[in-house]
Amino acid sequence: MKKQTITLNEEPKKDIGIYIHIPFCMHKCYYCDFVSFAGKEEKVEDYINSLIKEIENTNLSKYKAQTVYIGGGTPSVINSKYIAKILEKLKSIISPSSEITIEVNPGTVDKEKLEEYKKIGINRLSIGLQSTNDELLKEIGRIHNYQEFLDVYNLARKIGFKNINVDLMLGLPKQSLKMLEETVSKIIELNPEHISVYSLILEEKTVLWEMVENKKLKLPSENLERKMYWEVKGMLEQNGYKHYEISNFAKEGYKSRHNSDCWEQKEYIGFGTAAHSYLNSKRTSNTTDLGEYIDNINNGEFEKNVIIHEIQTKEDTKKEYMLLGLRKIDGVSISKYKNKFVENPIEEYHMELDKLVKEKLIEIDGDNIKLTNRGLDLANIVWEEFI
Repeated sequence: MKKQTITLNEEPKKDIGIYIHIPFCMHKCYYCDFVSFAGKEEKVEDYINSLIKEIENTNLSKYKAQTVYIGGGTPSVINSKYIAKILEKLKSIISPSSEITIEVNPGTVDKEKLEEYKKIGINRLSIGLQSTNDELLKEIGRIHNYQEFLDVYNLARKIGFKNINVDLMLGLPKQSLKMLEETVSKIIELNPEHISVYSLILEEKTVLWEMVENKKLKLPSENLERKMYWEVKGMLEQNGYKHYEISNFAKEGYKSRHNSDCWEQKEYIGFGTAAHSYLNSKRTSNTTDLGEYIDNINNGEFEKNVIIHEIQTKEDTKKEYMLLGLRKIDGVSISKYKNKFVENPIEEYHMELDKLVKEKLIEIDGDNIKLTNRGLDLANIVWEEFI
């Protein structure tokens, strides 16, 4: 009699995003409030070894990484062999179609590094430029000039990178509307697939904050900063960039998948000091202390690095979904909300939504609850309703 064989269906892998934090940089920009360290090159090897151990200590077997984002700091400041080592460790869980991004800054990357990035599977670059005006770059403490950015951008194209984001900033000290228009025009000519445009936010105790506090520098007025925002939006949309999130514009098919997943409240795991994770309705981060992070891992005390910020109730999750969704230009899809939570957001948040509609900050357009033009200028007021 023939033996019957039973094949057990393997449980499908769960989609996940991976964030890797590289906290090193050559020089801290005057506006920077991120967890990053200049002049600590001697710590790089220990740090990378610790990060690898953290990955090894995490059970990733049930996941499939659809996106990997390597941020900082300035990831391109360290030897590319370390980036290769990290991706090799994650290789078994990275989807073949995954978006793999690394942040690079001009002045820290060369032909060899870019070629190595391409070879190890990185398929998206995010280049920090901020402005094409060299004087403005000096004012905010950037280590590069516009020509160095151009050299990196053109080199990346030559090597074969077909998905490049350029970071720009508006509302900088001494920045005029004309300066900003010149910057945006030059970048449009280069035709990157994605452009991020952030308004300068003065973070307390940064160099720039102190300079403004001491009246050594003056920021553009709020009216001018808003005028800048709308001018940039118009210029980019007229040149084929879709405005899909408050600060982000993309050519068709080139939205940042990693960030888009975060705004859709999808799960991700962060590795490295200060890296954040969102898993099973829990938001956590690692310690921001570089030495403590390394020591705890070397001592096998991984749990000591983890700080729990929030264990969400269902109500917390719903409110956060609304808040994150209202960052997107298309807003919150009512049908997607119902698919996820069963309830109708129009009924659940009728008081908040009625108030915001009356204040002309949001509109309900078919299946979407989204910011109006006025809401784009006053988005913080909208988000506060869901905190």
